[in-house]
Amino acid sequence: MPTIGFPLLLIPFALYNIIVFLMPGVAFTAPVATLALPSGVSWTFTFGDVLLALGLILLLFEVVKAARPGSKYVTDHLLSLGVFGGAAAEFLLLKPFGTSTFFLLTLLAGVDFLGSASIALRRDRRRAAAPAPAVVVPAPAPVEEPLRSAPRVEPVIEPSPKPVPEPVSPPPIVTVAPQDNAPVTAEHKAPDKIANWNVSEIVSGIETPPDKAPESHAPKAPDSKIEPKPSDKL
Repeated sequence: MPTIGFPLLLIPFALYNIIVFLMPGVAFTAPVATLALPSGVSWTFTFGDVLLALGLILLLFEVVKAARPGSKYVTDHLLSLGVFGGAAAEFLLLKPFGTSTFFLLTLLAGVDFLGSASIALRRDRRRAAAPAPAVVVPAPAPVEEPLRSAPRVEPVIEPSPKPVPEPVSPPPIVTVAPQDNAPVTAEHKAPDKIANWNVSEIVSGIETPPDKAPESHAPKAPDSKIEPKPSDKL
């Protein structure tokens, strides 16, 4: 950020005023030093020459400051104008300041004011003539879409296929042919009570072995209508 600059050419003017008012015995034409040049000439420079050289160097810095864009404000130009106006008034109104050295210093102050002002005006004209820079609207930053979770697929349990019952073939019908020689089973009658049995029947049943008994005939039970004999009762 540029700040209000100090007018550098005020330094040689301040030195000149100090010498005039505080050191009246010092002359600006008094030699300061003598240098022997390669040509064999001895060059002697005075105190006034030193002030002029200092003013030229400071003027260079003022021009550099004015050439920078936005370096000087209106206040800087007004300060340079004040330095130039004060130096011109002293040169015209005060006897000690009516010298060639002070005149050249006043001229340097005028060059500083006019040069910085012209540079500022020219810069403003260029700025007004230049097309306005296109406003570049920054592209909006891409918004990342939230990752969508994959839909949850629930496993579908398919019902197990029902077993198809195998067709049951009807059982074969076995036809049995009637046999003529089939043994006829005799019906066994229930034996009568022991009290109704005859002794002869009991004895005959004991004596006859079971293996010799007829296979197809069982012992007949005594008839219940036959009355027992008296000998049997004994």
